[in-house]
Amino acid sequence: MERHCASWTLLLVLCGLLPLSAQAGRQMPKLSDKKLCADSECSHPILIARALQDYYPQDCRFIHIHQGQSVYVYAMLKDRGNLFWAGSVQGSYYGDQEARLGYFPSSVVEETHVLMPAEVEVKTDKWDFYCY
Repeated sequence: MERHCASWTLLLVLCGLLPLSAQAGRQMPKLSDKKLCADSECSHPILIARALQDYYPQDCRFIHIHQGQSVYVYAMLKDRGNLFWAGSVQGSYYGDQEARLGYFPSSVVEETHVLMPAEVEVKTDKWDFYCY
């Protein structure tokens, strides 16, 4: 009986119906220990920016941005001179897809509308840099 179960498990793995690992994502290195946000949950956008150029992500922590696309910025990573911001993009390029969240270099966007001041310093945690 035990051998029969092992055969079925192997068959399901080979067919792609059962993953080899139950882990849904992976922990990535932290980009910063602190971030500046509009609130303690970083749930309100700080500003709206427009992409000056296309940006192709380095890994799963980052988002792909197209030139001219609007980006809602929710956090500015603090430790390294605000080199990376956290935000979301959604637009006609993505159609009906939900907004995607991730990091991008602040140098690839220009601020167009300031919405709220980024005055709340929040410590980052492992979930800020977790890839799903």
